[in-house]
Amino acid sequence: MRKNQLGISLGGLLVGSAILIVVAMVGLKMIPSYIEFFSIKKVIAAVGEEARNGANAAAIRRSFDNRATIDSIESVKAADLEITKDATGVVVSAAYRKEIPLVSNIGIYIDFSATSQQ
Repeated sequence: MRKNQLGISLGGLLVGSAILIVVAMVGLKMIPSYIEFFSIKKVIAAVGEEARNGANAAAIRRSFDNRATIDSIESVKAADLEITKDATGVVVSAAYRKEIPLVSNIGIYIDFSATSQQ
């Protein structure tokens, strides 16, 4: 028979729970930014396909604005798109920084970059 008990102490449980809560809070605050990024990536891929089919820069920007309105994209506007040509054709890309406030003056900066090139 054992004399010492095995298991986690109350202090260890509280510290572990606090760490888990902080990680969950940060993760939950970051999820909307990543959802928006994947929407932007999807829209840029669709607009890039239109660009490869012969659309000009004004039509590409107008198409992006229409799709961004439907998908509720706030971080990137049509003026932020970079439209270039390379050996494979027209490439549409956008890069932006998202600030996620956490507590008081503490926040997270995430740099996102999406391109229509595979």
